[in-house]
Amino acid sequence: MIDVRSAVAMRMPHAAASAHPARTAALLGAGAALLSFAGSGIPSYWGDEAASVLSAERTLPGLFGLLGQIDAVHGAYYLFLHFWVQLLGTGEWVVRAPSAVAIGVAAAGCYVLGRRLFGPATGLLAGILFAVLPQATHMGAEARSYAFTMAAATWLLIWLLVLIDRQEQRPRVWTGYGVATAGSIYLFLYLGLMLPVGAVVLVILRAPRRIWVGWARSAALTLLLALPILVAAVLQRAQISFLAGRGYATPDAVLVSQWFGWPGLAILAWALIVIALLGAARARPASHGPAVQRAERMPAAEGAALPHRDAVLIVTAWLVLPTAAVLLVNAVALPVYSVRYLAFSAPAAALLMAVGLRAVVMWALGPGRPSARRQQLGLLAGTLVIAALAAPGYLGQRTPFAQGGSDLRQLAETVAANGQRGDAVVFDESVRPSLRPRLAIDLYPALFAGYDDVMLDTRYVQRTRLWDTVRPLAELGARVQGHGTVWAVERGTDRPDVTALEALGYRVDAAMPINTNTVFKLTKEQP
Repeated sequence: MIDVRSAVAMRMPHAAASAHPARTAALLGAGAALLSFAGSGIPSYWGDEAASVLSAERTLPGLFGLLGQIDAVHGAYYLFLHFWVQLLGTGEWVVRAPSAVAIGVAAAGCYVLGRRLFGPATGLLAGILFAVLPQATHMGAEARSYAFTMAAATWLLIWLLVLIDRQEQRPRVWTGYGVATAGSIYLFLYLGLMLPVGAVVLVILRAPRRIWVGWARSAALTLLLALPILVAAVLQRAQISFLAGRGYATPDAVLVSQWFGWPGLAILAWALIVIALLGAARARPASHGPAVQRAERMPAAEGAALPHRDAVLIVTAWLVLPTAAVLLVNAVALPVYSVRYLAFSAPAAALLMAVGLRAVVMWALGPGRPSARRQQLGLLAGTLVIAALAAPGYLGQRTPFAQGGSDLRQLAETVAANGQRGDAVVFDESVRPSLRPRLAIDLYPALFAGYDDVMLDTRYVQRTRLWDTVRPLAELGARVQGHGTVWAVERGTDRPDVTALEALGYRVDAAMPINTNTVFKLTKEQP
């Protein structure tokens, strides 16, 4: 049996990580960002990313008008992306790059937080494990705000621990923390769940009254500043009503997909997390609060600032509480669960995996004090095993149809390669808006230059809603029949537009399956 008490108490090799912590954090962050960025431009945009791009492309008045109707919870990200695409355009590589950078910031935060809680070696290991987690590499290659939530949650927790450690009492400092926490809620609503996590941290560390007062004032300011977005979320709650019919809140979603991607990696990850929790349960409890001097503490590893049990409990609160709260609301009130919404707890999973892996390696090396080289090799071997289990998911995320099977760019390229200016194009409207092939003409307009979008009624940029409005093909007979060639894009096996065009005297000359969509070439039959 693994002696987790002796494993966590042993001194770990950490000279490289502790000599230049800022440099280590920067290098680790850069590596994680590059890992997420690599191949991120290969998959086509998908429906949720289309919402990001089409929102960001609007004028500022148009964007604020949209947010007044829908997607207010993503407003801060859309506003940032508005300025980003104005500067650099809307190509996949460009629009997804900020998410990769955010993953780098989160990985650097994992190192800093792990160093503070468990020591430099564990911090470094946690940063590396986070960088390869499937949820991190996925969100780092997607034009949504979830990678930013990971970075925000990590650094907010670091900031809180610093304030507690310094016994901070200055109102302006706590005010700054409250403003930053409110800003994170505007980034994504669920980051408000870091408030109860913060309260639990204060309980774990037996914070004195003056710290509680500062934190409570900060939390009150956070809620006051976040009130507009909280009200908007309530008013716009119908936009997530679709979750009720999806059945997302399953054991597989929570235990596997939420952070680990597939069962093989999830089994190993949860085993390491359980080992970390057993180590905390058997470790010597702290007898002093954070106000005592560090010399009076019993840290778990060289360089750690907190007792091992306290450190593990803090990270466990971050891992468990947000998910538990969301599942509870999802079960008794309204549908609010999606694996993506809890992405901001992924760094906590990586931290606990790092603690568990360190314990396993020390146990495997046997009693006594193994050499630094043997410890390093053991940790390297364990990290490589985890990376190998994560590799299939990483590679799968960087294939052309990786984003839920979306083939929007590919269908646009197919039409552009085979058609010509003056041809008409129609898109299947029989599926929900985020799946409609029409998104291709809005996301890749250059590939449709010169084509007649005959069904278009009002473009998205002229509306306070996300998508275009269209007219039924049945009402457009005269306009359609002015074209000798019509390109029809159908999703799935049904062919409503092809059928309608055949009734207007067109015949199918070619059918070009892509992935979820099929491009049909129809020409007008000559009398």
